[in-house]
Amino acid sequence: MSPCSTRILTAQAQDISTAASLLRAGQLVAFPTETVYGLGADARQGEAVAGLYAAKGRPSFNPLIAHVHSVEAAKRYVVWSPMADRLAQAFWPGPLTLVLPLRPGHGISPLVTAGLTTLGVRMPAHPAASALLAALDGPVAAPSANPSGKISPTTAAHVAAGLDGRLAAIVDDGPCAVGVESTIIGLAGDHPILLRPGGLAQEDFESVLGQTLHQRDVHDPLTAPGQLLSHYAPAASVRLDVTEPTAQELFLGFGDMPCDLNLSPTADLQEAAANLFGYLHQLDARNKPIAVAPIPDHGLGAAINDRLRRAAAPR
Repeated sequence: MSPCSTRILTAQAQDISTAASLLRAGQLVAFPTETVYGLGADARQGEAVAGLYAAKGRPSFNPLIAHVHSVEAAKRYVVWSPMADRLAQAFWPGPLTLVLPLRPGHGISPLVTAGLTTLGVRMPAHPAASALLAALDGPVAAPSANPSGKISPTTAAHVAAGLDGRLAAIVDDGPCAVGVESTIIGLAGDHPILLRPGGLAQEDFESVLGQTLHQRDVHDPLTAPGQLLSHYAPAASVRLDVTEPTAQELFLGFGDMPCDLNLSPTADLQEAAANLFGYLHQLDARNKPIAVAPIPDHGLGAAINDRLRRAAAPR
């Protein structure tokens, strides 16, 4: 549930501790980075991340960036590499996101990765962000702290104007230095790939790596926030809006009904969003066609249905 009022916290140690406790409890907290204010949720908690999408409105299942406070923290969730180490030593903390393979047992919600096997990680340079991430000692998924389609927030007042009542707290540390989004480099393949240009020059990366960055194309399996190049599609067929599955189909339910797995027995769209990718993976492992019950097409339901339509598209 979203809080009915939003607290304004400072960047002092006691308030940073409070903000970390709220994140740990599954609440949403906005905080400043060196570019804009981010809307943060503990990246390990699926329902918290689903709540993040709901708070922003018009949610999507594009992958999110996991913010961490150190290289050591990043290594808990992704498979690190010498190339990642060189880039992190040169550009972290700062506006650089590295997309790397997920580590086994990572614990990251599949809502953060959009069901992919890679994760974008970033170590922000803003002191308040760094302090909050260190206090939590965990990964924070944080897109911009504004309703979708609105201007990105560079002050706590901007955040409050758009999201007051939809998040637990805002860490107010004054205006951000407005800049472009982080550069995203994919390191999950054989060659480093520039997935999204940003605040750091391509030439700087090539100088550090001693090689040319490959350019993203539509066939590349790596993905980045806002540039989903592939999506999780079950090997078996997927049939939507089903009320009576066949005997050969596995049934993914919603609401009070008999089924093989139920996205939410109480018809809670936030719970359903949190369960979606994980349940599709579980059913796909059973190598049978999948039938999915109707999902209301409003709020988070619109995003769930969008993701299901992609999974059911002809391949």
